[in-house]
Amino acid sequence: MVLKLLPNDDIEFIENLPNGFQRWSSTGADPAFAVSFGLLRDRFVVVELNAASEELLEPKIYVNRGKGFREEDAVTLGVGGRFMCSLDVGRVGTVRSFRLDPCSNASIFDLRIRSAGSIGEVEAHLQRSESAAERASISGLPRFWLKVPRLLPKRRERLKQFSDATYGLARDLKPVPHTSSAPWLSIIVPVYNSSEAFLDQLLKSFQTQDQKGVELILSDDASTSDETRRWLERNSGQPKVRVVFNERNGGIASSTNAGLACASGEWITFLDHDDMIAPYGLKMIRRALTENPDTVFLYTDEIVIDKKLKPISAMLKPAYDPILLTGVNYINHSSVYRHDRLKELGYLRAGYDGSQDYDLVLRYLEGQAVENVLHLPYPAYWWRYIDNSYSKVHLARATDHARAAIRDHIERKGIKVEVQPALNNALHRVRFDGVGGKWPLISIIIPNKDSPALIRKVLHDVFVRTDYPDYEVIVVDNGSEDDETARIYKEFEAAHSNFRVEAFVESFNFSRSINRGLSVARGDHFLLLNNDIEVIADDWLKEMVSCLSFAAAGIVGAKLLYPNDKMQHAGVIVGLGGLAGHWYHNSPRDFGGPMNRLHVRNSLTCVTGAAMLLSGQCRSVVGAWDESHFAVAYNDVDYCLRAHKAGFRIVWTPFACMYHHESLTRGPEEGSEKQKRFNREKEYLREIHNTTDFRDPAFNPGFARDHSVPRIAIPETLPAARKWWA
Repeated sequence: MVLKLLPNDDIEFIENLPNGFQRWSSTGADPAFAVSFGLLRDRFVVVELNAASEELLEPKIYVNRGKGFREEDAVTLGVGGRFMCSLDVGRVGTVRSFRLDPCSNASIFDLRIRSAGSIGEVEAHLQRSESAAERASISGLPRFWLKVPRLLPKRRERLKQFSDATYGLARDLKPVPHTSSAPWLSIIVPVYNSSEAFLDQLLKSFQTQDQKGVELILSDDASTSDETRRWLERNSGQPKVRVVFNERNGGIASSTNAGLACASGEWITFLDHDDMIAPYGLKMIRRALTENPDTVFLYTDEIVIDKKLKPISAMLKPAYDPILLTGVNYINHSSVYRHDRLKELGYLRAGYDGSQDYDLVLRYLEGQAVENVLHLPYPAYWWRYIDNSYSKVHLARATDHARAAIRDHIERKGIKVEVQPALNNALHRVRFDGVGGKWPLISIIIPNKDSPALIRKVLHDVFVRTDYPDYEVIVVDNGSEDDETARIYKEFEAAHSNFRVEAFVESFNFSRSINRGLSVARGDHFLLLNNDIEVIADDWLKEMVSCLSFAAAGIVGAKLLYPNDKMQHAGVIVGLGGLAGHWYHNSPRDFGGPMNRLHVRNSLTCVTGAAMLLSGQCRSVVGAWDESHFAVAYNDVDYCLRAHKAGFRIVWTPFACMYHHESLTRGPEEGSEKQKRFNREKEYLREIHNTTDFRDPAFNPGFARDHSVPRIAIPETLPAARKWWA
């Protein structure tokens, strides 16, 4: 019997172990394996699963009873560190798979799956394995179906429900009329040796839009395929379709520019020859542009489809984020440009093959007001996943061209930079040399009370493990009584002229401690640092300060890990749970998140105060921390929201990564008085910032707001087009 183990995208292989086990890591929100076998097979499958760390697992087996892998048909094996399960799959049957979810969160685990022809072989497996394992058996698995149902994993089924509901809502909207004789939109498609099937599907997706005032321009880059040329000749007379035959092969930029030269639309969008326009995509774009007449640029969400046009993933994007755009071309498909501005730019530039669209969008958006860039959270583009696209086959070349485009973009602003790999080698990190070519004075403010081990460690890391050239350290002491803490203060005062302690005896109020530190700080900018932070890499402060080089950046936050290397802070999403919450909390250290956003810098509306850099201008404009409403909880959320509303960008960077031994100083919020205060501060946050209805621009409306790990929500209404600052 041959067993096939098919992991989904949320699981990563680590290594083969000598005992027949394989070590895996869950890297996403929904780790799962499909275990498949033949029509004829051994009767039993034996699953052995062990946690590779101290963490507990909560595995499930999903049994397909003819309706796909449903929650109601799942068998939970319990909670523990070791599991063995035997499944009676029968010797023959048309049911040929089951699903194994090894864990419910981020974990590293060892897995071994074997077949057995009899109960005796199963027992032999059990005897040879760990006696401490939790044991289970599943009998009565279905073996035959009267009819074969659709087999979709949970996530893909959810995605299909999302897309069906979204397109159903769009279908019911009335189209915006087009009364002009000139087209409002030209769709440019560079074509080269395209398959007839793909071109048929592309054309059909255009024709079924039922939109007036649009034209499709197919610009052939001297295709050598007879099939492609015959198709183009046959369809060149279709209504609203124009075909441009270029005499020589000049590459994507050249053929696209040839199509642009023939375009008559006020707006321009691009469509790859192997992709499609999603249902009602042009209707939704037309509506958004009509309702937002000051728009200079619009981009939409995307659905990734397979060869059978079935959705396999979604690119649900944030509102316009120029900082994220320097790390990854998250805007990508279904970008809509004003034709007159494209003409001013000279259309696409040669020499950026594989990243010519990246170069174009960076050049186009230079000098454009942020409030005139519109994100339409509607999946208007179907991006077909294929293995032989230019950017996949020539990934290294496309990546080099992307970095050249980013470097050009920033250096046109007069800032010299290097562009290097991010945490993912295909993504990008801009390296600045300080802020405006220098490293300004930073005041590091550390609130503390007693906690000698913690304060010694953080001070050691700041003074010994930080390569920043110019800073001062201010500890704001909230009434320490421990003699060891006093000795540590004296030791560091004697050793470092840039260290001092501001001591006050009063009830704990984090905001007041920050304000006391700010009031005596001499720095150009201010770094707020918890006393339970541990430095990992020496360049952490240079990285945070360099992020102030981005336009309008007022606050910078770091990536924080628990000591077990799980994610503690990758940014805070306002509105999660009706208040605010860390997204991707407890995910693996190297988890990339949606569109690999956690591998590059992002704009957010909030970062944690445990490691927060405030620019001098932001501190001056936003003012003091709110001592009366947010003494302990949500003070960082309040401050960031005030900065956001004042027009500052809040930047989160994964390149400043530290450990955070969270709440070791004060402990959990227990006791009636603490709970009352905590509840009051939650209510203040709701009242002051309306977090219940707040729609975070860093968070896509297509995600549910009830969980730290975003899951796709089935829409009841269509979200409106949006800007970063509404």
